[in-house]
Amino acid sequence: MSIGNSPDGNSFEDERPFESDREDARSADRPSIGRALQQARIEAGLTVDDVSNATRVRIAIVHAIEQDNFAPCGGDVYARGHLRTLARAVRIDPAPLLAQYDADHGGRPAPTPAAPLFEAERIRPERRGPNWTAAMVAAIVAVIGFVGFTVVKGSGGDGTKTQVAEGSTPSTSKPASPTPKKAKPVDPKPDVSDSAIAAAPRDKVTVQVSAADGRSWISAKDHNGRLLFDGTLEKGDSKTFQDKEKIELVLGDAGAVQLFVNGKQIQDEFQAGQVERLTYTKGDPQAG
Repeated sequence: MSIGNSPDGNSFEDERPFESDREDARSADRPSIGRALQQARIEAGLTVDDVSNATRVRIAIVHAIEQDNFAPCGGDVYARGHLRTLARAVRIDPAPLLAQYDADHGGRPAPTPAAPLFEAERIRPERRGPNWTAAMVAAIVAVIGFVGFTVVKGSGGDGTKTQVAEGSTPSTSKPASPTPKKAKPVDPKPDVSDSAIAAAPRDKVTVQVSAADGRSWISAKDHNGRLLFDGTLEKGDSKTFQDKEKIELVLGDAGAVQLFVNGKQIQDEFQAGQVERLTYTKGDPQAG
């Protein structure tokens, strides 16, 4: 009798388990997709909140997938995308999970419309506070604009220039009051008389220089040689200087100026274009 043959001459079937039986056995030992993700998350020391924040997958969907409930995903395409994202977040290879999902759900699904994906993976809007930086910038720009408008508006006025440069004790002059619309005409070149500085203190020397007939460069120093003024007086401008001992003057065009020293006008007949160097003390008027 031959071994391995049945009495009727047919061979015995192989007594080894079928390959399908082996696959079923391995499937029984393999954890589900949700269980595998949950175990990997726990081993990685992560919470569901950690995974949700890292992947932007809502907490409810993460819980559902770990319970092998893929309905909240919105379809097979999005379920596979969530599986890939969650597997990477918990540091495991997503390929076996995707293969297992395809085997359990009838193979790789066809693409689905984009609208369910948007609904399934809608990102929770972040609450933002007011933009204080933009508000501060807008406020600063408004203030700068208002200041600039005020300066430009206030810069208009008559063309008369009043210059006062004084020595050790400055003199005070009253600001010109605004001229009414229907005021009487005023002489644009009023005569400067002795009374203009008649109140000059006796214990000091007071010198007033007026560019009555034209412009002139002047320089003035006190008794210590300190420069009080060095510049040009335009026609109609004046300067007043005071010192406790003396004032030294240099006139670039002596014929264009009038001098008042200690309340009295100096009557020297200076020539136009003549340069004069003068010194005045408390005992003057008398040119030094």
